[in-house]
Amino acid sequence: MKDSATADPRGARQQARAMAGARVEAMPTVPASASTDLPGGVAAESMLWEETLGAGGYACKEIGRGARLRLTDLHGDACVSMLVFNAERPSERLNVADTLKVQWSAHLQAGRLLLSDMGRVLLSILEDQAQTHDAFCGPSSERANARKYGSGANWSDKPSARDRLLLGAAKFGLGARDVHPCINWFKAVHIAPDGTTMLQAGPFAPGRALTLRAEMNVIIVLANCPHVLDPRPDYRVTPVRVSAWRGAIASPEDAVRNATPEASRAYLNVDEYFHR
Repeated sequence: MKDSATADPRGARQQARAMAGARVEAMPTVPASASTDLPGGVAAESMLWEETLGAGGYACKEIGRGARLRLTDLHGDACVSMLVFNAERPSERLNVADTLKVQWSAHLQAGRLLLSDMGRVLLSILEDQAQTHDAFCGPSSERANARKYGSGANWSDKPSARDRLLLGAAKFGLGARDVHPCINWFKAVHIAPDGTTMLQAGPFAPGRALTLRAEMNVIIVLANCPHVLDPRPDYRVTPVRVSAWRGAIASPEDAVRNATPEASRAYLNVDEYFHR
């Protein structure tokens, strides 16, 4: 339109500059040290990442060994799909099948590990206030979303987790073949005795948080989209806050590291990698 304030470059520049300092709920905090809601005991200068993902949002970040990563389900209805890669060699990535079978459990909770396809620990779970997570179903797809919501295109208002994960992976030079089976945080899936897959969709109490420790230098890719099994007819998912800060690596006496013989072996594989 001719009378639009942004119809010419000068007007567009003026409007863009006027937006400086504007805040909405779903956006990153840059720099992360400017966060006004720091995790307990964490100094502002230790912050590495602070971002809130709204419905259909995605994010990606490389964080170093020892860093803590906290996901907070702000309103009780988030569903966060996660991919994890070795930042130095992304061909090594999260292996959900090994994560479950090596630890003799499909229940992800505090003290569990996220293992790579090379037998190393990528992340460990330090704290878990939710205990409602899914390691079976993987991300939603465009086709599944289209069947349920009438649309599932990546740039629609009902994008799938798989397509959002693809966008995050692409920022690190990764492609469709690199979108491996993911973990879905904050939605619980259980397998009934007859083999039926059952989703515990919530909504749950707001503010539930999950804290992980990076045991290697890792690339994290996240997507906040409704679970593929969510039976509700509307595209329903609420914001999640992502926070990461610097921290120490696991010591030889660390309780998570020494919890089981399988865990100790996986950490020894990490030690060998960093002393190569």
